[in-house]
Amino acid sequence: LFVSNEDPDVGLNALQNYVLTHNDNFILKQHANPDDSKYAEMFLQNPLDREEHPRLSLKLIAVDGGDPQRSGTVNIEITVLDVNDNAPVFNQSLYRAAVMENAPKGTYITTVNASDADSGTNGQITYSFSKLKGSIADIFIIDEKTGIITVSGQVDYEKDKKYEVRVEAKDQGGLTDSSKVGIEVLDINDNAPVINVMSFSSPVSEDAPPGTTVAVINVKDADSERNGQITCSI
Repeated sequence: LFVSNEDPDVGLNALQNYVLTHNDNFILKQHANPDDSKYAEMFLQNPLDREEHPRLSLKLIAVDGGDPQRSGTVNIEITVLDVNDNAPVFNQSLYRAAVMENAPKGTYITTVNASDADSGTNGQITYSFSKLKGSIADIFIIDEKTGIITVSGQVDYEKDKKYEVRVEAKDQGGLTDSSKVGIEVLDINDNAPVINVMSFSSPVSEDAPPGTTVAVINVKDADSERNGQITCSI
């Protein structure tokens, strides 16, 4: 910033000095023209940070050498423009959620959230899955604007009891952050017991004693816990 001032007085009564209010970012360098008139230039000394101070208000005072001393003041308002110097940051490093198997498409799972200290388009975030393995891409979907994760395919407890997916937040300048989402699948009783006769003795002698093995039967249920507990009867 170039600053010049006019003082019709001459000699000591003329402009002698410029004073800039104290600040951490700018310094003032003063110069003299061949006719002894003075001017000043304001230079940036330390980097600006819009996220800390989006606006700066300074005062520049021009002082003469007379008695009494006289001065003039100008206000300098500085607006700091944003650059994309901040990456998105997730509010959690790990999200946990649960979903019932066979949940219909569109079932809500969880919402991931990231923030970006930059402004305007530099602070706009899009969400996506990254490094998906196997069929996960066909089972879950994430809204790129809201970060909402929902069911988009078949959730089967008997195939996968839990999923771990990595999500990514990216700003418009390409800066990113990532987080994990752990999804537990809850079992429902959607499988009937399966009976398998392993061996069978036929015929059976009429004088066979009680306790004689007639058949060996194996029964399995793919469900878990109480849903997979079996009782047999004849």
